[in-house]
Amino acid sequence: MALVKYNPLRELRSMQDQMDRLLNLSWGNNDYSGEDIKEGIWQPAVDIYETADSIVIKAELPDVEQKDIDVRIEDNLLTIKGERKHESEVKKENYHRIERYFGSFQRSFKLPATVEQEKVAASCDKGVLTVTLPKKEEVKPKQINVEVK
Repeated sequence: MALVKYNPLRELRSMQDQMDRLLNLSWGNNDYSGEDIKEGIWQPAVDIYETADSIVIKAELPDVEQKDIDVRIEDNLLTIKGERKHESEVKKENYHRIERYFGSFQRSFKLPATVEQEKVAASCDKGVLTVTLPKKEEVKPKQINVEVK
Protein backbone atom coordinates (compact mmCIF):
# COMPACT_ATOMS: atom_id res chain seq x y z
CA MET A 1 0.00 0.00 0.00
CA ALA A 2 1.46 3.35 -1.02
CA LEU A 3 1.50 6.33 1.31
CA VAL A 4 0.00 9.47 -0.15
CA LYS A 5 0.71 12.82 1.43
CA TYR A 6 -2.54 14.59 2.30
CA ASN A 7 -2.82 18.14 1.01
CA PRO A 8 -5.92 19.88 2.41
CA LEU A 9 -5.30 23.01 0.31
CA ARG A 10 -5.80 21.06 -2.91
CA GLU A 11 -9.32 20.05 -1.87
CA LEU A 12 -10.11 23.60 -0.71
CA ARG A 13 -8.88 25.04 -4.00
CA SER A 14 -11.01 22.56 -5.94
CA MET A 15 -14.05 23.41 -3.81
CA GLN A 16 -13.45 27.13 -4.31
CA ASP A 17 -13.21 26.66 -8.10
CA GLN A 18 -16.50 24.76 -8.11
CA MET A 19 -18.22 27.42 -5.98
CA ASP A 20 -16.87 30.23 -8.22
CA ARG A 21 -18.17 28.41 -11.29
CA LEU A 22 -21.58 27.82 -9.69
CA LEU A 23 -21.89 31.46 -8.61
CA ASN A 24 -20.82 32.71 -12.03
CA LEU A 25 -23.46 30.51 -13.65
CA SER A 26 -26.21 31.70 -11.32
CA TRP A 27 -25.28 35.38 -11.73
CA GLY A 28 -24.77 35.12 -15.48
CA ASN A 29 -21.10 36.18 -15.24
CA ASN A 30 -19.55 33.45 -17.32
CA ASP A 31 -16.06 34.01 -18.63
CA TYR A 32 -16.55 31.37 -21.30
CA SER A 33 -16.20 33.46 -24.44
CA GLY A 34 -18.56 32.52 -27.23
CA GLU A 35 -20.12 29.74 -25.23
CA ASP A 36 -23.53 29.36 -23.69
CA ILE A 37 -23.56 27.17 -20.58
CA LYS A 38 -26.88 25.78 -19.45
CA GLU A 39 -27.86 24.60 -16.00
CA GLY A 40 -26.05 21.72 -14.39
CA ILE A 41 -22.71 21.43 -12.69
CA TRP A 42 -21.07 18.82 -14.89
CA GLN A 43 -19.66 20.24 -18.12
CA PRO A 44 -17.37 17.97 -20.15
CA ALA A 45 -13.92 19.39 -20.84
CA VAL A 46 -13.29 20.36 -24.48
CA ASP A 47 -10.31 21.14 -26.68
CA ILE A 48 -10.86 23.35 -29.72
CA TYR A 49 -8.20 23.70 -32.39
CA GLU A 50 -7.94 24.72 -36.02
CA THR A 51 -6.25 23.09 -38.99
CA ALA A 52 -5.88 24.39 -42.54
CA ASP A 53 -9.12 22.64 -43.56
CA SER A 54 -11.32 22.62 -40.46
CA ILE A 55 -12.05 23.49 -36.86
CA VAL A 56 -12.06 20.52 -34.49
CA ILE A 57 -13.83 20.22 -31.12
CA LYS A 58 -12.92 17.30 -28.86
CA ALA A 59 -15.06 16.67 -25.78
CA GLU A 60 -14.29 14.18 -23.00
CA LEU A 61 -17.36 12.01 -22.46
CA PRO A 62 -16.27 8.94 -20.46
CA ASP A 63 -19.03 6.47 -19.59
CA VAL A 64 -21.54 8.27 -21.83
CA GLU A 65 -23.41 5.94 -24.18
CA GLN A 66 -23.41 6.99 -27.83
CA LYS A 67 -27.23 6.87 -27.84
CA ASP A 68 -27.20 9.47 -25.03
CA ILE A 69 -25.19 12.03 -27.07
CA ASP A 70 -27.00 14.63 -29.19
CA VAL A 71 -25.01 16.93 -31.50
CA ARG A 72 -26.92 19.55 -33.50
CA ILE A 73 -26.50 22.91 -35.22
CA GLU A 74 -29.19 25.59 -35.06
CA ASP A 75 -28.75 29.28 -35.93
CA ASN A 76 -24.92 29.06 -36.13
CA LEU A 77 -24.81 27.41 -32.68
CA LEU A 78 -23.29 23.95 -32.22
CA THR A 79 -24.87 22.21 -29.22
CA ILE A 80 -23.60 19.03 -27.59
CA LYS A 81 -26.10 17.46 -25.16
CA GLY A 82 -25.99 14.22 -23.31
CA GLU A 83 -26.32 12.36 -20.07
CA ARG A 84 -23.97 10.26 -17.99
CA LYS A 85 -26.00 7.80 -15.98
CA HIS A 86 -25.00 6.48 -12.58
CA GLU A 87 -24.41 2.73 -12.38
CA SER A 88 -27.47 1.28 -10.71
CA GLU A 89 -25.84 -2.07 -9.95
CA VAL A 90 -23.75 -0.57 -7.13
CA LYS A 91 -25.68 0.75 -4.15
CA LYS A 92 -24.88 4.27 -2.96
CA GLU A 93 -24.15 3.06 0.58
CA ASN A 94 -21.37 0.82 -0.82
CA TYR A 95 -19.42 3.79 -2.20
CA HIS A 96 -16.56 5.25 -0.18
CA ARG A 97 -16.25 8.30 -2.39
CA ILE A 98 -18.02 9.73 -5.44
CA GLU A 99 -16.11 12.50 -7.22
CA ARG A 100 -17.45 12.21 -10.77
CA TYR A 101 -20.54 14.10 -11.82
CA PHE A 102 -23.55 12.32 -13.26
CA GLY A 103 -26.63 13.57 -15.01
CA SER A 104 -27.31 15.63 -18.08
CA PHE A 105 -24.99 18.22 -19.60
CA GLN A 106 -25.07 20.75 -22.42
CA ARG A 107 -22.31 22.73 -24.12
CA SER A 108 -22.95 25.26 -26.89
CA PHE A 109 -20.48 27.01 -29.17
CA LYS A 110 -21.05 29.85 -31.64
CA LEU A 111 -19.85 28.90 -35.10
CA PRO A 112 -17.97 31.31 -37.34
CA ALA A 113 -19.42 32.06 -40.77
CA THR A 114 -16.48 30.22 -42.32
CA VAL A 115 -17.85 26.77 -41.33
CA GLU A 116 -19.61 24.67 -43.95
CA GLN A 117 -22.45 23.40 -41.77
CA GLU A 118 -23.72 20.77 -44.22
CA LYS A 119 -20.45 18.81 -43.99
CA VAL A 120 -20.00 18.73 -40.20
CA ALA A 121 -19.05 15.25 -38.93
CA ALA A 122 -18.98 13.74 -35.44
CA SER A 123 -17.41 10.54 -34.13
CA CYS A 124 -16.82 9.04 -30.71
CA ASP A 125 -13.79 6.91 -29.85
CA LYS A 126 -12.48 5.85 -26.41
CA GLY A 127 -14.78 8.28 -24.61
CA VAL A 128 -13.77 11.30 -26.71
CA LEU A 129 -16.33 12.95 -28.99
CA THR A 130 -14.69 14.61 -32.02
CA VAL A 131 -16.72 17.13 -34.02
CA THR A 132 -15.05 18.24 -37.26
CA LEU A 133 -16.27 21.53 -38.73
CA PRO A 134 -14.91 21.89 -42.30
CA LYS A 135 -14.11 25.38 -43.58
CA LYS A 136 -15.70 26.77 -46.72
CA GLU A 137 -13.55 26.71 -49.83
CA GLU A 138 -13.35 30.48 -50.28
CA VAL A 139 -11.77 31.02 -46.83
CA LYS A 140 -8.90 28.60 -47.34
CA PRO A 141 -5.69 30.38 -48.31
CA LYS A 142 -4.72 29.79 -51.92
CA GLN A 143 -1.18 29.75 -53.23
CA ILE A 144 -0.70 31.89 -56.35
CA ASN A 145 2.33 31.10 -58.42
CA VAL A 146 4.23 34.12 -59.69
CA GLU A 147 5.65 33.64 -63.12
CA VAL A 148 9.09 35.19 -63.58
CA LYS A 149 10.03 36.43 -67.09
